[in-house]
Amino acid sequence: MRDFPAPSGLTAHLDALSGAARRILDLQDNAGLVAWFEDGPWDPWNHVECAMALNAMGEEAGATRAFDGLAACQLEDGSWLGEYGNALPMADRDHLSRAGAPAFRDTNFAAYVATGIRHDALLHDDARRTARWWAMVRSAMDFVIRLESPGGGISWCAEAAGTGADDALLAGNASIARSLDCAIALAGWLGKDAREWYDARKRLRAALRHSPERFDRSGKGARYAMDWYYPVLSGVLDIASAKARLAAGWPVFVSPGLGCRCVADEPWVTVAESAELVMALAHLGQTRRARQLLEAQLACMDSDGAFWMGWQFEEQIFWPLEKPSWTQAAMILAADALDGTTPAARLLIS
Repeated sequence: MRDFPAPSGLTAHLDALSGAARRILDLQDNAGLVAWFEDGPWDPWNHVECAMALNAMGEEAGATRAFDGLAACQLEDGSWLGEYGNALPMADRDHLSRAGAPAFRDTNFAAYVATGIRHDALLHDDARRTARWWAMVRSAMDFVIRLESPGGGISWCAEAAGTGADDALLAGNASIARSLDCAIALAGWLGKDAREWYDARKRLRAALRHSPERFDRSGKGARYAMDWYYPVLSGVLDIASAKARLAAGWPVFVSPGLGCRCVADEPWVTVAESAELVMALAHLGQTRRARQLLEAQLACMDSDGAFWMGWQFEEQIFWPLEKPSWTQAAMILAADALDGTTPAARLLIS
């Protein structure tokens, strides 16, 4: 049972999160890939997040295997087939199904590799190490920008582009904008040409700032917290607009003392969304509020030091009874962003 309030005095330092790192390592397979959970789905975005978290925790070998494994399964067009675990049904009241999840060549999934390799480069400052993964980044980013519209929005996946299912997802496009920042920085460091990426980033950032009608054309995204805070976390908004956006959505998505709701109309706060919101707050310099929010998530830590996915506050239960790899990663990266422990601490919040 969750205790309230969250433990005082235990801040989100990396040395308190060794159990979260162990959980990621336990889920990493022989090929270096990190699934959501045992016998669960795999996608490159969450995999990269886990690689970054391992790196932040000093688990360089695990991070290296993760990036090498990612390169090994990249498709010829630069993408990956990433499984949509959020489409899985519940196997029972408490657990997600272990059935196969639908898979797509998702643009945000592909772009995030640039963020992961930039994070690695900041940590290790080794151009030779970074260069071993440059071809993977180059191919992935070229795949992504091929799916950008003239107006700046990027289709959510290759399979949907040009069909009735096409859309430019707001959170995904905001994340891609940050990934383009990272890709361009990597190109500059390695002396590579990335002129087309500059143009793509300019179009995308302009659309995110000034043309909201280009995104979430299906109208389904507004109930999800990620669509609320990702334009802030990605840094595409000016500070005044970012502060106003967070303030407007705060009473909708945040349950005081608990965390961030994944979905506005569900009584469920999730550790990963709360951790990402922490990073959005840190980007705005609101560190006191960010630390309070992150420390509230410590009440979702199990006895093994890993975190449950979330807390259903009407029923007063951890739900579902899953401890996903990416939940652990989000906590580690948010803790580093707040505490500034590693040389890559500010990558996701600057």
